[in-house]
Parts: sequence; structure tokens; C-alpha cells
Amino acid sequence: MVRPREFDRDAALERATQLFWAKGFAATSTDSLVKEMGIGRQSLYNAFGDKRQLYLHVLQSYREKSLSGHLRRLTTPASPLSGISDLLSGLAATDDDVRALGCLGVGSVGEFGTSDPELKRLNESASVWMCSRIATRIREGQKIGEIAPGFDADEAARFVLLTMTGLQLAARSGASIADIQQLAAFAVARLKA
Repeated sequence: MVRPREFDRDAALERATQLFWAKGFAATSTDSLVKEMGIGRQSLYNAFGDKRQLYLHVLQSYREKSLSGHLRRLTTPASPLSGISDLLSGLAATDDDVRALGCLGVGSVGEFGTSDPELKRLNESASVWMCSRIATRIREGQKIGEIAPGFDADEAARFVLLTMTGLQLAARSGASIADIQQLAAFAVARLKA
């Protein structure tokens, strides 16, 4: 008789996320995953597939949580400019260890570039989705006179998205909360009417 899985799937996924986030895909071995997740190798394969499938699952779950947080910060304030400011300044995690990890999604782009079609698709879809939401806020800001009317909203949204990526890389390289917030404020100031 086969023993059923006896582990908390969500907790195991969270531990795998932390490991991939800290080390990246290539530097994370299957042995380190099973040890960190507290499960056997066969349980990993049965529950999640191989290392790559687990990575894709972790990355998708991470993206959903991240994008949800980004959208909340972007859309909660009535002021579109404040929403963009909250979006960017909110990238600076208050916990030094978390901030030093940067962004798992940005890390995946750094590690794989465009060499993996499935990861490329995940990254592009997240970027397109986020850019669309930012462009909507920019247009709202232009209508009420907060954001300079001369900007092409889609181009300005790509600027904000690029700024997000830069801030997350800065965090990974050791930037302080103050540094990230100062750079975020500088970027937001470029949009003002």
C-alpha cells in the first residue's frame, strides 16, 4: 500500500520559493530543495513534477502575489500620481533580508533572459498586464491635470515598469529603503504636470 503524502503543500512551496528566490534556479539543487522543503525526493516529483516544473509553479505563485500587491498600491489612492508613487516606493521592503532578495521575477529574467520560451511568456504576460494598469492610471492623471499631458501614456507606463525593475535590482544589490524611496520619488516627479 502506498503511503499518502504527509506534508503541508503550501508550507513546502513557500520554502521552495525562499530557496529559489535566494539562489536562483541553477544554483538550487534538487537535494537542497527536498532538504529545505522537508519532503522526500519522490514526494517532490509526485506533488510538483521535476525541479523545473516546481520552479515554474513557484514563479507563477510569486507573480500572482506580487502583481496583486502592485495593483493594490497603484489603485488604492484616489490620486493617480500617488498610486504610482505608492507602487514604486512600496518596492522597498522594510525587512533588510527580504529587500536584499530583490524580486524573484526580475531574478528569473536575469538568469534566463529570453532563452526559455515558457518563462519568457510568463514574464511578458506579467509585464503587459502591469503596463496596462499603469497606463490607465497615467491617463487618469492626465485627465485631471496631475500628470503631464504631453506624455504618451503607454510609453510613460513602460518607463514606470523599467523603473520598477531598476529599483528591484538596486534592492538586490544592497540599496537602502531611503535610496529606493528617493529614486522612486525622482521617477514620479518626472511625470508631474
